[in-house]
Amino acid sequence: MAVIALAGCSGAPGVTTSALALLLSWPLEPGRRMVLAECDPDGGAVLHGLLQGTLGDRYGLRNLSVAARKGEFSDAFWRQLIDLSSDEGKTESPRDRLLLPGLTDPAQAASLGSVWKMLAQMFRGIEAESGHDVLIDLGRRGAYGPSGVLAEQADAVFVVVRNTLRCLQAAEGRVRALEERVGGVSLLMVNEGPYPAGEVQRVLQVPVIATLPYAPKDARVLSDGAEQPRHFTRSPLMKAARTGSTLLVQRAAMRRARLDPRSLRAAGGEVTHAR
Repeated sequence: MAVIALAGCSGAPGVTTSALALLLSWPLEPGRRMVLAECDPDGGAVLHGLLQGTLGDRYGLRNLSVAARKGEFSDAFWRQLIDLSSDEGKTESPRDRLLLPGLTDPAQAASLGSVWKMLAQMFRGIEAESGHDVLIDLGRRGAYGPSGVLAEQADAVFVVVRNTLRCLQAAEGRVRALEERVGGVSLLMVNEGPYPAGEVQRVLQVPVIATLPYAPKDARVLSDGAEQPRHFTRSPLMKAARTGSTLLVQRAAMRRARLDPRSLRAAGGEVTHAR
């Protein structure tokens, strides 16, 4: 179980699309849930992308600031989640893949000053007490400023990059700043460009843990709600996301063990030092 944050940089590397691919392909045991929280101060994309505006703006992060002032934050959090689970022919959804939609207007971020810290504590509680995994979409700016507490409290932070010259140049400063703030940053690479993972690691000086293929047609299903092709769940993008989710969890466990070796020993594992 882990709390994992995804951060981006300029050049639209595909943070939200990658996060959705991970959410929908994350391997879950019975009774466990996966929560994806859109915590980008610049606004969320799923309500009007994947969901095509069908739910309006009744759900989302913006409602939690009001609830926090009323002392109703915890209950309100669960009411804001949207079910993205696949029922797989069942009459009742398992409600095991849940989305907290992001802001609909960047101006709303000003009202969330105290909410970011409460969210960080909520995510830690969900992971520790319920055994659920949490994936945080920080967008381009969410790992910095007031919302940066979410990155600080995560088990692991991954910067999503495309292996193009433009994206790698944009990512250098972001990776350095995050390394200084939280340490142990890793990369999730979208394989669009000519540079292999080893070269990306050399340039940015942090490890590439998982790679997703550059698949625009499949990505538009997640980013824009495009019609889902047959066998979408078995597409190269979703297969890579399933493999990647396991690698991300392993990395998070290694980093947690480095910061708190007792957590791994309590689980009966061996301490492996992560970079």
